[in-house]
Amino acid sequence: MVIVDVDEVLGLFMRSFETFVVKRGYEMRITRFALFQSIYEPGSDQHLDIAVGRMLFDEYFAGEVEHMELTPGAAAALNAFAEVASVVILTNAPPQGRDPRTRWLVRNELHFPLVINSGPKGASVAAIAAKTTGPVAFIDDLMPNLDSVAEAAPRVRRFQLVADERLRPHAYSAPDRHPRYDDWADLQAAVLEAILS
Repeated sequence: MVIVDVDEVLGLFMRSFETFVVKRGYEMRITRFALFQSIYEPGSDQHLDIAVGRMLFDEYFAGEVEHMELTPGAAAALNAFAEVASVVILTNAPPQGRDPRTRWLVRNELHFPLVINSGPKGASVAAIAAKTTGPVAFIDDLMPNLDSVAEAAPRVRRFQLVADERLRPHAYSAPDRHPRYDDWADLQAAVLEAILS
């Protein structure tokens, strides 16, 4: 089984969210691996209030998330996984994001089960992984999710991928615990080796 995150893994979330934010009169400055602390009013040296950022995030998920660009190589990798394993999409999204996220998956011909999560993903991955006795791999961009899975489901092999090139230098990583591959072709090979060996 392969369990896969969406934002900054399957889809180029930051690029899409940035386009939305700019339309609302703000700008993104990607100088750290933090979403809401990267939104600014033009000319300001202080990031936008986080509460306002969360409102923008909810608005984006309600009406814009389905226009997000697919990460190059992601669809080919998932189709390769699907030839030898079950594939499950596990994403953190607000409740109003389920239908737009489902439409995004369909639009990109990613016809796999979707599970909406909130908070650390360890418990959800453990529950999904319990449905199989075979090898399981989990792919995410965020260290807290990878660490959560390591604690709750230690038998699951974990992999990190950060799709946006601008975010990569700022992303927290622990390659000794969660191997990191920022190219889907390399990640595909590593995941297939993990679940087939």
